[in-house]
Amino acid sequence: MTIFLGLGIVGIALLALSLLFGNLLEGLFGLDGLLDGWLSLPVVAGFVSMLGFTGAIVLGTSGLGAGAATAIGVATGAAAGWLTWKLSRALMRDQTAATPRDDDLVGAAGSVVTAIPAQGYGEVLVRVAGQPMKLAAKSAEPVMRGTEIWVEAALSSTSVAVRPVER
Repeated sequence: MTIFLGLGIVGIALLALSLLFGNLLEGLFGLDGLLDGWLSLPVVAGFVSMLGFTGAIVLGTSGLGAGAATAIGVATGAAAGWLTWKLSRALMRDQTAATPRDDDLVGAAGSVVTAIPAQGYGEVLVRVAGQPMKLAAKSAEPVMRGTEIWVEAALSSTSVAVRPVER
């Protein structure tokens, strides 16, 4: 039983190392990408810890011997390793959309919220990537509140140059 408990503790220690250091060890030893998938540290840690703890539980609670405890431990360890692999792949695929940049504002349509005086600043509401953004706006000519506008240039991350839409 001591060997099984030792394996379980080693598996938990490996998992802690993988959470703390991530791919640092692979990078230090030049193993980038070599240990991905089934040989990744979290998968091996899940397998070893489940093998150890399940083996110890089976050995301690049943009349089965060490061979049966090892077989059951290997089966549950393989299941834990597979679940860890599937979960880590799902988490790695979970990507967010790119953050809008200043250049994404150019060409956006919107409307004036606060009137814009000639060569002065007002406010506009534009939609970028489906999200409304309220920005300071400058125009060469005065633009009244409620007028539709196009963004001509991004002056900064919070201000734009606009022109009224002509219909």
